[in-house]
Amino acid sequence: MFDEWLDSDEAYARGRALQEDDDHREHRDLALPDDRPAIVEFVQASNAGRMPELIPLRIGRMLESPFAFYRGSAALMAGDLAATPSSGLTAQLCGDAHAANFGLYGTADGRIVMDINDFDETAPGPWEWDLKRLVASLVLAGREAGVSENRCEEAAHDAARSYRRTIDHLARLPFLESWTALGDESIIDRAEADALLDDFAKASKKAKKNTSEKVAAKSTKVEESHWRFVADPPVLTEVSGEVAAEVTDALDGYVETLRESRAHLIKRYAACDVAFRVVGTGSVGLRNYLILLRGNGDEALVLQAKQARPTALREALGLAPVPHDGRRIVEGARLVQAETDILLGWATIGEHPYIVRQFRNRKGSIDVTELEGNDLDDYGRLAGALLARAHSRSIDPRVLAGYCEDGDRMDSAYARYALAYADRTEADHAELVRAVDSGVLPAEVEE
Repeated sequence: MFDEWLDSDEAYARGRALQEDDDHREHRDLALPDDRPAIVEFVQASNAGRMPELIPLRIGRMLESPFAFYRGSAALMAGDLAATPSSGLTAQLCGDAHAANFGLYGTADGRIVMDINDFDETAPGPWEWDLKRLVASLVLAGREAGVSENRCEEAAHDAARSYRRTIDHLARLPFLESWTALGDESIIDRAEADALLDDFAKASKKAKKNTSEKVAAKSTKVEESHWRFVADPPVLTEVSGEVAAEVTDALDGYVETLRESRAHLIKRYAACDVAFRVVGTGSVGLRNYLILLRGNGDEALVLQAKQARPTALREALGLAPVPHDGRRIVEGARLVQAETDILLGWATIGEHPYIVRQFRNRKGSIDVTELEGNDLDDYGRLAGALLARAHSRSIDPRVLAGYCEDGDRMDSAYARYALAYADRTEADHAELVRAVDSGVLPAEVEE
């Protein structure tokens, strides 16, 4: 292994050679598979295995806007992407790299960084799939925010350009330096996203306060010497003693998935209570528990145990089932993120696989659906740079840089695809609305 050194010129040449079989212009047009399911059929299939009582809530959230529908339809787009060209380079994908899946969180040493923050669908696959999902999401988010069509297209174009330029930058760095590149404020400068500095600073300030202590102060109480969650239906509800015991018993297996030093840390805590919490659009209907742990004195630590399902990309990529989807998600995150939650691990609760992580790890976000034209463009550049950094950890950035070096032709192709796929998503959303209005699908709309 260690005697197979690859010269940089040869690595770039391998990437350039791939362009001969996969011209960037071939990625411009929307291609859909002949067996693409109707929206009702897709939604019903995607609800399989979810808790039946929460399915109307999931559909209600997807009903809110085309962008909300897009967030809940990664499997539908994966089937569509399977009909598009590919360079043949495989990356560890986020699998659902839409613009709202980039967020802020705290590192072990207290810094606030921005990175991809959702890996439920992670899998090895064509790197183009993540970039196409990102650029189309920028158009949809911009349209929801009332941004002009030209500015939406520009945001998609500049996201692709930022991806390409960042890959080229990382390809020229020493391997260790490119591997450890972080998504802190410095990447904003490199991505030319200065208009986001204020948004980043505000979100970072808010994220620093988003801790287990804050959750405990708001959502727990001491009752008859027991520290418990306070139910807040329908979002946070009590669980039976049997379920609570099943969750806490699974923590021993979870500890074994942590690195040794962190296992010693988590064993210092004691479990006090378990509650059920409804999660976001794509995961509504999956089992999700909060676990209240007590540490030093009145120190609170809240863990989240979230049910893991097979990646929505599995069928489109032709992947075999994995032994444990919680482990798939955790190992994907560890590979893709510059820094992961130090308490990220996996467990089996009952018969289902789960990921376990800190519920509040100084997490924050910038709401992409509220950004104006200039800010949307800057957000696209930042997300494109972060996605490139993520992919560079599983693809030799020199080979990918060679493939991407053709400049504006690539950027324009992805921007054109983004507009076409956004139009397709709006038509899909309209089909969902008709299905709900006609009573074919149930929907619960939140106030």
